[in-house]
Amino acid sequence: MPAFAPLYSDDLELLRSTAVAAGIIASSYFRRDIKSWTKDNASPVSEADIIVDRFLAANLLQSRPDYGWLSEETADNPSRLDCERVFVVDPIDGTRAFLRGEDVWTISLAVVENGVPVAGVVYAPARDELYEASKGDGARLNGQPLVRRRRAGTPPLIPAPGAVHQEMQNAGLIYTRGPAYPSLAYRLVQVATGKLDAAVSRRGSQDWDIAGAAIILAECELDFADVCTGFPQFNRRDVRHGALAALGDMSLKPLIHSALLKVYGCPDNVEPDVETPPL
Repeated sequence: MPAFAPLYSDDLELLRSTAVAAGIIASSYFRRDIKSWTKDNASPVSEADIIVDRFLAANLLQSRPDYGWLSEETADNPSRLDCERVFVVDPIDGTRAFLRGEDVWTISLAVVENGVPVAGVVYAPARDELYEASKGDGARLNGQPLVRRRRAGTPPLIPAPGAVHQEMQNAGLIYTRGPAYPSLAYRLVQVATGKLDAAVSRRGSQDWDIAGAAIILAECELDFADVCTGFPQFNRRDVRHGALAALGDMSLKPLIHSALLKVYGCPDNVEPDVETPPL
């Protein structure tokens, strides 16, 4: 890292302009007959994912050659662990939706510094929605301050896997099942808009799925936690996370965290994070 590291706001400007350009590239493949295949972990990937990934790597690393690189579609290079700042990217989050022609897919980009996201973008080109944040400078949607619009007088709206719904219902939580947006990054930032009151994910999400959304949620002062370890740490050797919850209403935390712990548990030798301190 150079003696004078770029400002977080400068990193965000780079992420923003790169995400918009990547969105143009991805959109040229959207709702077209393109090549796709299945990776070893049974998740889909398309030629659009690979082309966007190559563009992102070339553009971002040319501008910040001292930064590390972690992407869903690039073979992992352990040298990232020695970097103070690292790009963490998902070229197309929600590839299944992309291939089905659905508009809820995103390009998720972040800069992580010493394990913590400090700049991030979640861009949904087909919906013309660009969410962004940098540390200490707030979060924005399409250039305007991102303000959570509360859904007063209605039950909480919460998407979740079926087993988690069952546990929440067993615990007596009164709520409405929310839309399960295919892009986890998009689902998380909808807690910041107020369209969702909470969003969860099962164990196994990885850095690139959540880093861009994590800084946006943090700048909106919303609770986002791995139910086993607290606020997620990034750019570790193992980039997988436990079950996660983003909350727009802290009164939901005990029941949602409890439901996730009952369904997914914690890795061996990890005690549940019973009380996560506020961000």
